[in-house]
Amino acid sequence: MALKLNAINFQSPKCSSFGLPPVVSLRSPKLSVAATLRSGLRDVETVKKTFSPAREVHVQVTHSMAPQKIEIFKAMEDWAENNILVHLKNVEKCPQPQDFLPDPASDEFHDQIKELRERAKEIPDDYFVVLVGDMITEEALPTYQTMLNTWDGVRDETGASPTSWAIWTRAWTAEENRHGDPLNKYLYLSGRVDMKQIEKTIQYLIGSGMDPRTENSPYLGFIYTSFQERATFISHGNTARLARDHGDFKLAQICGTIASDEKRHETAYTKIVEKLFEIDPDGTVLAFGDMMKKKISMPDHFMYDGRDDNLFDHFSSVAQRLGVYTAKDYADILEHLVGRWKVEKLTGLSAEGQKAQDYVCGLPPRIRRLEERAQIRAKQAPRLPFSWIYDREVQL
Repeated sequence: MALKLNAINFQSPKCSSFGLPPVVSLRSPKLSVAATLRSGLRDVETVKKTFSPAREVHVQVTHSMAPQKIEIFKAMEDWAENNILVHLKNVEKCPQPQDFLPDPASDEFHDQIKELRERAKEIPDDYFVVLVGDMITEEALPTYQTMLNTWDGVRDETGASPTSWAIWTRAWTAEENRHGDPLNKYLYLSGRVDMKQIEKTIQYLIGSGMDPRTENSPYLGFIYTSFQERATFISHGNTARLARDHGDFKLAQICGTIASDEKRHETAYTKIVEKLFEIDPDGTVLAFGDMMKKKISMPDHFMYDGRDDNLFDHFSSVAQRLGVYTAKDYADILEHLVGRWKVEKLTGLSAEGQKAQDYVCGLPPRIRRLEERAQIRAKQAPRLPFSWIYDREVQL
């Protein structure tokens, strides 16, 4: 959200029109089969164009991690069990979406929905744009679990592997799965948004995947997730604050609970990278520098609703203007991680490692200068319609 990445130029799928079959077919069965195959191939091409982004996808090195580095993660199995799995929450103690929503078994169900809709009437459209964007990001969870399972040395090899890394990935996914649900149901019940357009956006996003450029490397991957979990903690925390400001304390509770989960997950991922700095400082600082040079792309940067080719840019502009997630936050997160991992104090690095160290430590001030320019541009931003809110216009 902080860095304005261009959205992807998808082509909308075209639906075939079907007429009544002729009373008598003059074509041979072979010709009919051939025509059907040609039609099927055209449909396949349409799907490929729809879900194969034309921009912002980079040619990646794959499986870039040296084989001996994989052994580091195998050796960390016991450490992960004792230090990472502790950041998972007992299911029975986890708040569930239904804790925050009208109870369908209650006699007051319809009154509760009416009350929710009355509260939602007081919330401005630009807030709903950001809330929808955050919800869509959470609903693209299948992509994120897939991404974690591309990393060498820590993936869930069987789908039910008993390794600590695999248990973490599945249980993290299960906890994250609770985030999109209450936001989705709240938005549905509010009556303020076009759910069909939102549902299409979710389908497009999951079908398009993401391009974090982590090269199947958990070094790069855990740096990426450390950054991302803190970013989502900040974003959901700010949507909670704004919901309170607009008088919807139930919605604030939903967003605040999600932010609390993201904070726990951030703690786990930053501990992993901290351990990597302890075991392999040179390799880890090189990965940190590499990830920051590539820039941390938001997981929803392929966002598309079937209409707006620059939907992610437009959504992130609104988030920037409202202060939900900004370029300043991006710089603050980087500065936080540099301090958390004591990057400035690393010694004994290679020449390349020292260059990476200097780069990441000097990056936050440069990003803050970009933030100042972004604020100037934001004052001149136009108003644009968003399909999520029935094409009502919002200032970017």
